[in-house]
Amino acid sequence: MTKKVLFVCMGNICRSPAGEAVMQRFAEEFDVDVEVDSAGTHDYHVGEPADPRMAMAAEARGYELSSRGRIVTRTDLDQFDLVLAMDVENHARLHEMAGGIKPHIRLFSDYLDENWPDDVPDPFYGEQEDFDKVLDMLEEGCPIILQTLMGEDIFEGGFEE
Repeated sequence: MTKKVLFVCMGNICRSPAGEAVMQRFAEEFDVDVEVDSAGTHDYHVGEPADPRMAMAAEARGYELSSRGRIVTRTDLDQFDLVLAMDVENHARLHEMAGGIKPHIRLFSDYLDENWPDDVPDPFYGEQEDFDKVLDMLEEGCPIILQTLMGEDIFEGGFEE
């Protein structure tokens, strides 16, 4: 049964499209039936491609950011099995949109250990290393999310290099 995962950040040009690409790649590598998408809570960049700095950082690791910026809708919140907010501000906004606390609307950092920050930091006003840090966090959390969604040992046999 296909699971649907939505990554959400503010403008949908940095963190969430990167999350979409990283999750998609892990799902393909481990042959997991997951539909992945991304959106933003603000309409600043609707229709725009990913930030070129994030696209460059992702491409250096073998990810292609092909989605276009879009705003999250109330329908999205009902249709996705898991909605992952990149930070507490967007997490609160998603619950507000949903009309209350919904257990399938989670912080991405819920799937990371205590060595990581609670928020996936927004790299938009930062330096190149900030984009790399976002990818580090996504690469750490996405396999755990897949494992949790599927409820089975998807890692048996390891990751193909």
